[in-house]
Amino acid sequence: MSDARNLWANRLRTDFRAALVVVALLATVPLFVSSPYTLGILIVSIYFALIALGWNLLAGFTGQFSLAPAAFAMLGAYTTALLDYHLKAPLAIGIPAAIVGTALLGFLLGRIVLRLKGPYLALTTLSFAEIARVIVYNSHNFTRGDQGLNVPSLMQSRIGYYYLFLGVLLMALAGLYRLMRGKAGRFWLAIRDDETGAESRGIPVVRYKTFAFALSCAICGLAGSLYGTFSQLVSPELGLLLQTGLVIAMVVIGGMGTLTGPVVGALLVYLTSEWLREFGGIQLIVFSLAVIVFARFFRAGLWGIATRR
Repeated sequence: MSDARNLWANRLRTDFRAALVVVALLATVPLFVSSPYTLGILIVSIYFALIALGWNLLAGFTGQFSLAPAAFAMLGAYTTALLDYHLKAPLAIGIPAAIVGTALLGFLLGRIVLRLKGPYLALTTLSFAEIARVIVYNSHNFTRGDQGLNVPSLMQSRIGYYYLFLGVLLMALAGLYRLMRGKAGRFWLAIRDDETGAESRGIPVVRYKTFAFALSCAICGLAGSLYGTFSQLVSPELGLLLQTGLVIAMVVIGGMGTLTGPVVGALLVYLTSEWLREFGGIQLIVFSLAVIVFARFFRAGLWGIATRR
């Protein structure tokens, strides 16, 4: 048991160090790239990397397949936007409120759905995501519906926003690394590998699954809130199932159950998606085929391929 634990700790340490290298390389990009358009694309890539990390915590480390990460990012963005629109609350209140609000909603939803398994869990979270999006879309008096809501900006500098998103990404990686090294990480992996066996060994399965769900939702909510201040507009399109599909593709291609994989996958998938816009709406076809290939032949993703090499 101790040998297996040491092996996992070594792999996790290597994984985290590789993620730090990726972040360090990203930190040098503004030294060579000054185009606001390119920086904007990279900022959105990091936004997706944050959501991918949140979803990977639930699916990759805990084995719970949710179809609502984009919905929680949308809810986080709307929490900040609605507090500003109705109450004129500053962003110093709106952004933390988005984190706490999505975490509480994730906790409540987790208590309801995490006793379900497999397709039942996926369908339930999909239903929740669509219900949330439809409510936001149709509540014109409260959310302005498909017109969206304006959000104040934290800063005017795109370089400043770039380093803000990168700093939040670094904190998310460090926090997840610390959790995965501790008791919570060992329990999550035990639940993922054998939920029945974990419960029989006295692990409070529902409690730790709910904790993972709430934390995953909080990360997505934070990403959505920050994205809203960057784009200065939030709309129901943030919660489209297509956005969740992109997040899943990012994690599967990058490598599920890792820290580096979702970050690399998010950068690769979103940058490729922007490049494919020139060829019409074929992004979904390309990434769907890529997910099929990786799921069939390279289940460990790009990070797994790199470590084997």
